[in-house]
Amino acid sequence: MTTLCYAKKTCSIGIHVLMEEIGAPYDLKVVDFSKGEQKTPEYKALNPKGKVAALVRDDGSVLTEYAAIAVWLAMTNPDKKLLPSDPEGIARTIEAMDFIVGTVHMLSWRVWRRPDAYSANPEEHDQLRERGMTAMLGALDVVDAQLVGKDYLMGDFTIADTALYYTQYWAADVAGWTLPPNVQAHYERMKARPSVQASRKLEGVT
Repeated sequence: MTTLCYAKKTCSIGIHVLMEEIGAPYDLKVVDFSKGEQKTPEYKALNPKGKVAALVRDDGSVLTEYAAIAVWLAMTNPDKKLLPSDPEGIARTIEAMDFIVGTVHMLSWRVWRRPDAYSANPEEHDQLRERGMTAMLGALDVVDAQLVGKDYLMGDFTIADTALYYTQYWAADVAGWTLPPNVQAHYERMKARPSVQASRKLEGVT
């Protein structure tokens, strides 16, 4: 059976949403970051990068990185329509997802969440956190413009929306920031989906 290696409050919550959207049986292996389980020899043997998500497939092979896992899940479950079928639609979905993962998450949120990773000087951490917040909200303004007149990033629900969801969760529920209006409306739509409700139950949020 497919196993999702997952950690609470990380980007892997978006992959968890996808697993719930697909609806096929799967196992969930929780990796406790507070105990450093992602750094243990056992987990590093599974994923040498020491990150989540990691998807252990039925044949025992392991797939890592958000976009790769999301695209594979969409393409192996075409009946769920998680990815457009035309080249332009596929490209635009990956474009949107890559911006969210690469810019909203890695170049923005991580600076706010982990200023110590960018400077060993504690006196610089507040400034870094401010920069991270400003960068993330600015990137979400770009996404906000993409959502004008649409329920989801591509019009219909796709894998890109799950990436947006996990960053919305961080910004709104973890950091307590105010989201841009269209992004907030998208977040409310996401929270109404049963797949997201299942994920939020695991996170311990309503």
